[in-house]
Amino acid sequence: MNPKYLSALNKKYQMFRTFTQDADCDGAEFCFSAKDNLTSSEYETCSGSRILEGYYPVFDASVIESLKKKGGKLIGKTNMDEFGFGTFSVNSAFGIPRNPFDTERSCGGSSGGSACAACAIDGHVSLGVSTGGSICCPASFCGIYGLVPTYGRVSRYGLIDYGNSLDKIGLLSANPKDMRKYLPTIAGKDPRDPTSCIQPELNLHTGPVKSVAIPEEATEGLSKDVSKAFSKGLETLKSAGVDVETVKMPALKYAMPAYYILATSEASTNLARYVGMRYGHQDGDLSKKFDECFTDVRSKYFGVEAKRRILLGTYTRMEGFRDRYYAKALNVRMYVIDAYKNVLSNHDAVLTPTMPFVSPKFTDIDKMTPVESYKTDYLTVPPNLAGTPHLSVPCGYDSEGMPVGMQFVTDHWYEGMLVDTAEMWGKMFDSRKPEVDV
Repeated sequence: MNPKYLSALNKKYQMFRTFTQDADCDGAEFCFSAKDNLTSSEYETCSGSRILEGYYPVFDASVIESLKKKGGKLIGKTNMDEFGFGTFSVNSAFGIPRNPFDTERSCGGSSGGSACAACAIDGHVSLGVSTGGSICCPASFCGIYGLVPTYGRVSRYGLIDYGNSLDKIGLLSANPKDMRKYLPTIAGKDPRDPTSCIQPELNLHTGPVKSVAIPEEATEGLSKDVSKAFSKGLETLKSAGVDVETVKMPALKYAMPAYYILATSEASTNLARYVGMRYGHQDGDLSKKFDECFTDVRSKYFGVEAKRRILLGTYTRMEGFRDRYYAKALNVRMYVIDAYKNVLSNHDAVLTPTMPFVSPKFTDIDKMTPVESYKTDYLTVPPNLAGTPHLSVPCGYDSEGMPVGMQFVTDHWYEGMLVDTAEMWGKMFDSRKPEVDV
């Protein structure tokens, strides 16, 4: 990757927070990028926030370390919503990635920069992180493949967490074969992350899905373009011999409110460390009282959406409200998991559109209220809440050429079926590449 070309590409699409300036990838087996909330020793890591500006980690995240050992070269850290808080990557403090199909539209979020890089750079693979849809959403908007492994399959060591019980590190690429190539590299037990040590062996030879269940609830509220593309995708699957059945999953409608309670509760706890002592800008007025000093730092450097989620998460954990909100949300999570288990006992996968509409224009995003923005994730949140592996694949394009995605969800630890499905779909569906002009 020529640094001058990379610089010109980034100037137009703003996918990178920071990237290589002094070398190309001629000596590496492959090049890759990583989301800005994955620590790396050679690049500043800010998680999209001003409060971490100037933070240079002294170690690599496990996934970056593993890809380097495989012969890869990390060429940059990609732009993202601050700490992962967003659906459109417009909450970044360092640049808003532009969709390669239309620069007036969003790449999705919060791994928008990662999806943009995987879409715009030939032969590129990028690391993303999903909490409530942050891999599949941008994969859908950018017309590429996005794989989210089971929670615990990939070590989270070196990840700046959004929600500890929800975060999952995965892959984004325009080439479905990259899922098989790189998933075994980043997966596996890591004593530095105890949640990764319970996983069974990764099996990449289970075969593609043979039957899928379509929840009735997931086909409501779709745009005409998405509905049309999804229907064509189903017909393609049927022609390949895949059984398609419509089912009812009423539990899905409860997933989103439960997710936002759990995610913001965990986020408010995680962000409590950024007070200008060990983490965060250390320019507070030390002559002030303890709380006043920290309040100044946090008020100055946290973005609007980060402050909103801190307030919401703190409220749901307060004495007198914890049982009403947080504990109830935990019960809903188990209800959603049971719903998936029930359906997947008779089908290989649950299949839905990935997003209810194609990538919106930034002018339309500006008109959305926070609640309207949150609601757009109703198709990607359920599998993330359940911790099940899922895959977004491109399944069509609207009248303006914007990509539409559909999302396969399998049972825990069945990533191999998704990998085989990605390759099967890649042979059946003719993906389009955007014209990248710099």
